[in-house]
Amino acid sequence: MDLAFFVVNFGYTKSDYMALTETEKAFIRKEYERKTINDATYLRDAVFNAVSNAMRKKNAKFQELFKKKQAKADIEFNENAMSVVLEVEERDGKDWVKQIYKANGLMKPRREGD
Repeated sequence: MDLAFFVVNFGYTKSDYMALTETEKAFIRKEYERKTINDATYLRDAVFNAVSNAMRKKNAKFQELFKKKQAKADIEFNENAMSVVLEVEERDGKDWVKQIYKANGLMKPRREGD
């Protein structure tokens, strides 16, 4: 029965199958089981989402299948950018902030103490 499982699912030949140790066979079976469970879970979630979106009330928000996750920040890039900003502020002051507001046609917000 094991040989049939490996031939059908993985395309193994009899010599490939005989070359595997029992531990390797167990790991392959376990990984195949995990993959099958994950596939079934993804399919269940997709069907549930599709049905709930099809049956949603009028003007109700559409539910996304996969939530968008924010990308992790590149710490090295951010540190370099901060060092450049601090260097420019030290050299030229904070005039660059005013220039950005002016270029966009906005007024710089004022704090109560200013």
